[in-house]
Amino acid sequence: MAKLKIIVSAASFFCTRIEWALKLKGLEYELTFEDWDKGKSELLLKSNPVHKKIPVLLDDGVAIAESKVILEYIDEKWKGGDFYPLLPQDPYERAQARFWAQFADDKCAYSTWRGWHAEDALEKEKAMEAALESFAYLEKQIEGKKFFAGDKIGHLDLVAGWIPRWLGVMEETGGMKIFDAERFPSLREWGENFMDIPLIKDCVPPRDVLVDHFFRGLSHLRSLEPNKP
Repeated sequence: MAKLKIIVSAASFFCTRIEWALKLKGLEYELTFEDWDKGKSELLLKSNPVHKKIPVLLDDGVAIAESKVILEYIDEKWKGGDFYPLLPQDPYERAQARFWAQFADDKCAYSTWRGWHAEDALEKEKAMEAALESFAYLEKQIEGKKFFAGDKIGHLDLVAGWIPRWLGVMEETGGMKIFDAERFPSLREWGENFMDIPLIKDCVPPRDVLVDHFFRGLSHLRSLEPNKP
């Protein structure tokens, strides 16, 4: 079996979800890190010329981009037998997992990102309100379950897996508060169950690495903003 490679950054949850999937499948892989201080590498630009973003999975020379697309590729290529299933077999349940995974990225992660980097107080407040509304939908999805997929983790758990560790770092570095354990008790319990899995925990970057990454990210984003009058 050809060794797989993933083009990643050291602190991106979009990349970590790919590592989780490969480990669940029992596949060997190696990481190729992007050094943002040196700009985007030739390998990244060649492998993902459209979006020029990480992560990118390299499978025997073939490049697959976009994290949720990569997750589905992994699940389709390595399925059956002893391979761990990420998506349900039932067509309806599979469609639901895909829908909520897209929601988790488009609504929860995006509104959190908007609040994290917003300098304007009103803009930050609106983003936080949007995030709270989005997390409320996820709270309903996880109520009464150990994981989104049931008794075992699956596709949606991997996509939402940034919440237990990355969200707190984004709140700290972005000067905001979104997640309230009393408001989202089922999500809090899910996050604890998720992070208790050794395979999951082992792939998560140390907190100080994440904090440094997000502080540097804020500085970089604000350096790109036009000067205000």
